Amino acid sequence: MKDLLTRYPQLEVCSASIENALNMMVETYKNNGKILLCGNGGSCADCDHIVGELMKSFLSHRPIRGTIVDNMHSLFPDSAEYIISNLQEGIPAISLPSQSAFISAFANDVAADMVYAQLVYGYGEPNDLVVGFSTSGNSANVVNAMKVAKAKGLKTLALTGEKPCKLDDICDEVIKVPETETYKVQELHLPVYHYLCAELEKMLFESEE
Repeated sequence: MKDLLTRYPQLEVCSASIENALNMMVETYKNNGKILLCGNGGSCADCDHIVGELMKSFLSHRPIRGTIVDNMHSLFPDSAEYIISNLQEGIPAISLPSQSAFISAFANDVAADMVYAQLVYGYGEPNDLVVGFSTSGNSANVVNAMKVAKAKGLKTLALTGEKPCKLDDICDEVIKVPETETYKVQELHLPVYHYLCAELEKMLFESEE
């Protein structure tokens, strides 16, 4: 956290929320849950970005572990070493906006503001964490997704700007970065989630190297 706040001192006001978010992510992984992410526009791209950091090595080495190593050697001795050496431990995460065929069909046939809610309903399982990005904190499709997540008993985390918003009253934790203009809010979301991804990786994997 010290390095993050040195580079972005304005994030001091939401540092406690950032740490709470990190603990939620650790708990999700340790309880065999997954992280479901949703957002619109630039925040949609942030969801994809985060999955890229979580599902493969980010800053730390993540060699695979467990019975799959022995099983690979037993089942496929000729290719086991190559496959094992090129696999990395992943932190299960799904970018809901990447489900483009579903989203276009559901938005056209049912309701555009319910696309993420339907995906959360379909994918969500006990111990999952739903992360919603909304610079205003009022995006209807993100708000509805969080309502469904809460109704299913899932953990909920939002990243927003500093203005009071609908997600404040729904989510378990809200990281409210100290900006109000959309692009400025997004500029501060990036260092926040890079910090979360890096720290999560460090806590889960570095001690095992």
